[in-house]
Amino acid sequence: MIGLYRPGTSVLHRLPAGAKLLLLMVVVVAVLVLVRRPVDVAVALAGVLVAYAVAGFGPRVLLAQLRPLLWMILIIAAFQVWLTTPARATVVCGVLLVTVGAAGLVTLTTRVTAMLDTVGRALGPLRRFGVDPDRVGLLLALTIRLVPVLTGIVREVSEARKARGLQWSMSALATPVVVRALRTADALGDSLVARGLDDTVDPEDAASGRAADDR
Repeated sequence: MIGLYRPGTSVLHRLPAGAKLLLLMVVVVAVLVLVRRPVDVAVALAGVLVAYAVAGFGPRVLLAQLRPLLWMILIIAAFQVWLTTPARATVVCGVLLVTVGAAGLVTLTTRVTAMLDTVGRALGPLRRFGVDPDRVGLLLALTIRLVPVLTGIVREVSEARKARGLQWSMSALATPVVVRALRTADALGDSLVARGLDDTVDPEDAASGRAADDR
């Protein structure tokens, strides 16, 4: 869903990471507020296509960012048509596609390290309130990295499901995806613990803390 950085020399590539993240927030808020009709969805999608073209990417790159959303879009559209109207379904699904496409463009034109540095600087003043910008940056880095990993898992399981003739079985998709995702999470957790990035409390610190409480 979120593309990895692709080098380039476009205006969007040269914009500072902070400016792009701020611009993304403005775009998302504007889309949520202003897009109310199917024609608005068409205009917003056209704007995203233009932005991708400015960055040097074609429609295929945009479609690659949106393809993992296909099943979710179909489910949301079906519920919206059932509960509301086709026009409303178009707006809801269109807003989701536009915002994900815009977010994908930011990650495609921005190095992960630049984004993490920007977030770290923005959260620096919150250290006095107990916020650790380094941990937040690590969390964001893991999130960005794991989205393509999970997308790959879904794609591999989907292909295996089709090979077994179970392409319409949701359990044949959901169960293996959940199991593999949990295994990936366990392996990642073990790696973080091995590198001393867990949140466990040192026994001596815990004992001293209890002694202080007793006093």
